[in-house]
Amino acid sequence: MKISRKAQLCNLSPMRKFHPYSVAAKQRGIRIYHLNIGQPDIPTPPAYFEAIRNFDQPVLAYEASPGMPEMIEAVRKYYGRIGISYSPNDILITTGGSEALQMLMLCILDEGSEIIVPEPFYPNYNTFVRSAGGAIRPLTTTPEEGYHYADRAKIEALINENTRAIMFTNPGNPTGAVLTHDEMRMLADVAREHGLFIIGDEVYREFIYADEPLASIGEFDDIADNAVIIDSVSKRFSACGARIGTIITRNKELQQQLLKFCQARLSVATLDQVASAALYGVDPDYFDVVRDEYRLRRDTCYNKLISIPGVVCAEPKGAFYIMAKLPVDSADAFQQWMLTDFEDNGETVMFAPGEGFYATPGMGVNEVRIAYVLQQADLERAMDLLAIGIERYNNRNN
Repeated sequence: MKISRKAQLCNLSPMRKFHPYSVAAKQRGIRIYHLNIGQPDIPTPPAYFEAIRNFDQPVLAYEASPGMPEMIEAVRKYYGRIGISYSPNDILITTGGSEALQMLMLCILDEGSEIIVPEPFYPNYNTFVRSAGGAIRPLTTTPEEGYHYADRAKIEALINENTRAIMFTNPGNPTGAVLTHDEMRMLADVAREHGLFIIGDEVYREFIYADEPLASIGEFDDIADNAVIIDSVSKRFSACGARIGTIITRNKELQQQLLKFCQARLSVATLDQVASAALYGVDPDYFDVVRDEYRLRRDTCYNKLISIPGVVCAEPKGAFYIMAKLPVDSADAFQQWMLTDFEDNGETVMFAPGEGFYATPGMGVNEVRIAYVLQQADLERAMDLLAIGIERYNNRNN
């Protein structure tokens, strides 16, 4: 029996690969502060649960393959509030942003085709692209330059006859980088001029910390056929378990191809759509409160990191992650040691080692992604544990 080459080319998640070590540590009585996975602890708005409690249909039936009309309308109105007009036919509801990305890659990639992605990037992009037969052509950035990637010359140097698309997360996961309006305009121009799809993974749109207006690649009308938006309720409403995403494009041919995969999986879960549609009606003040909380956590993480000798990082402008270069030989080895050999008053910390966020071999070896998704007191303790751990790790043979 054989396993497909496509599956073998995919990687395990760097956010979850140390789970067995964490289980063993907890069995020894160690408390672990989890900074490795972007699972928000902000309460999900009550509207979600109220909608489920009020559901009274006699049969839990299939919904329409493109998505429940009420859910599509909720998404359409949301974009209208930020100044972008979509028709219901431009929007497909998916089982999380992950399914949206998987379907999209299956529609635009062939064997040997490429997609340009700034690195470091969300590691599951590798899985989605490789399972569709394509390859990521990385646009490499570094912590020393603040992970800046909006450079036209560097992007165009990567375009070749195999290039199908440019894809980015904005605000960025794992870097927290945020594109300016002019930078988005430049990316839109490059995609239009070279006949490429431009894919904006915008699931963190609400979490920007400079009080600028919410932005989207969908605001540029002259790239209607090029632009594709991936969105989700997971982070925006702290509802990761809902598994409701969207894929949005005005490209009618692409929509027709995407619909084939929507029909093949029949429909997205009915109850999750009912409840998620209700989330879009929450008071806008909800986002102000959440944004302020994440800004406070961002400041805590950043200030703690830059106080550690040898750390290199840039202040995140959005999302709830920070990518940093640590003064260690290997983030993987350091993380394993933190779970097997380190504790301070019975406590340790987990992060996501950075190598898995890169496509270029050898990059990110001593970098980490930290998700600042803990309450303030816990976050401060976790960052202090990181500093203590770095010092002990580097002095362990002295």
